[in-house]
Amino acid sequence: QVQLVESGGGLVQPGGSLRLSCIASGFTGDYYTVGWFRQAPGKERKGVACIDISDNESYYADSVKGRFTISRDNGKATVYLQMNSLKPEDTGVYYCAAVNDIPFDLLPASMYDYWGQGTQVTVSS
Repeated sequence: QVQLVESGGGLVQPGGSLRLSCIASGFTGDYYTVGWFRQAPGKERKGVACIDISDNESYYADSVKGRFTISRDNGKATVYLQMNSLKPEDTGVYYCAAVNDIPFDLLPASMYDYWGQGTQVTVSS
């Protein structure tokens, strides 16, 4: 059974940094994609970044390019989201998600089969 567990959220001031972690277990097969999504209160869940676990190819939303970096450590079965230069509009619940597929762009939420429970990120002074 596939399980995803996020951690690393918290309260940070504008301009600060956080690193989120997503520990994945239970996957079979050679190809899968892990993505990070953000959901602000009253808004739809939107993709932030995703990574192809097999070759490290990654994709980002325009709003986070140059500030966020997605990476993976296959030995630890963990995907990270390093978030720098955080802005108040980055506030929301961050979810990691996974699917047995190869991305050719930032995949929409509907493409993912597995989801974590989410971790809250609040950017405020």
